[in-house]
Amino acid sequence: MSRVFNFSAGPSMLPVPVLETAASEMLDYKGSGMSVMEMSHRSPVYDAIIKEAEASLRKLMNIPDNYKVLFLQGGASIQFAAIPLNLIGKTGKADYVISGQFSGKAFKEAQKLGFDVKSIASSKDTNFDRIPVITKDMISPDASYVHICFNNTIYGTKYNYIPDTGNIPLVADMSSCIISEPVDVTKFGVIYAGAQKNMAPAGVTIVIVREDLLGYAKENTPSMLDWKLMADNGSMYNTPPCYSIYIAKLVYEWILGLGGLEKMQEINIKKAKYLYDYLDSQDYYIAPVKKDSRSLMNVTFVTGIEELDKKFPAEAEKVGLVNLKGHRSVGGMRASIYNAMPYEGVVKLVDFMKNFAAANPKK
Repeated sequence: MSRVFNFSAGPSMLPVPVLETAASEMLDYKGSGMSVMEMSHRSPVYDAIIKEAEASLRKLMNIPDNYKVLFLQGGASIQFAAIPLNLIGKTGKADYVISGQFSGKAFKEAQKLGFDVKSIASSKDTNFDRIPVITKDMISPDASYVHICFNNTIYGTKYNYIPDTGNIPLVADMSSCIISEPVDVTKFGVIYAGAQKNMAPAGVTIVIVREDLLGYAKENTPSMLDWKLMADNGSMYNTPPCYSIYIAKLVYEWILGLGGLEKMQEINIKKAKYLYDYLDSQDYYIAPVKKDSRSLMNVTFVTGIEELDKKFPAEAEKVGLVNLKGHRSVGGMRASIYNAMPYEGVVKLVDFMKNFAAANPKK
């Protein structure tokens, strides 16, 4: 069977060259006589892998020396608890911006832990069809941090600006847009991301944290959630997700080989523009997201007719376009066009959309 174009929101496509390299090294990684899945994380061979992964990510994102890079477990969702446990001790308060499901979950997790957090802005009233505008005067002067979700996978929205939070650290969940375009790391106190959308198989979560924010963890913080403990142990307090880190290393090297994040952004803009230009040129499909909040990674659309919205992904799958069903909470369709999705996949999707519209007129 030939490979399909996988539009899944995550786990998602990986670059074919990365998969080919991993396949060639599956039984014997660089003469070690074993797979990366089999080797000790304390071995010199694996120590080189994780150090190369960090070095490549630092180069790719231009991460300053005063930031720690952590390779952790538990998905981005476990960081919803780790963030307040590590940061809120500075003042006991934090601000959250609710722009979708995951930022809402992060907010609720902090509340569940009994912390004094508040929502300073939300787009829930319009079904998260836009990114809220955040200004300095909205931010609590005594907040320990401000939390945002930079790209909202479910709703297909993304910040087209970096909120100015002044001296208060900005914390961003970048799970579905990390390494898709250049970003000024120095504008953030913390960037965190699950790997399974743009970087690697599920299993590893990246936390990029400014060093001066370490050491404030609450006394009862579980060891596995203590960033300083993890940083002091080089992300090896316990056995890390070794194979996912190895694949992430290969992905970072692949993007560097293409020309870095500037080139990756150019490719991603081209893909997204082709799809959005088609959506804006017709009236069969409806794109609910406000134009100034559109994501380059997740494109959502509906026909407005439930029967057709169910039929679309089923018919698309027959021609090798898979996982186009929208999230269960919003319905419709969603095309996740992450880094590994080739331009040809987007062209084939638009061709299918045209054919589907012609074959299924609205009554």
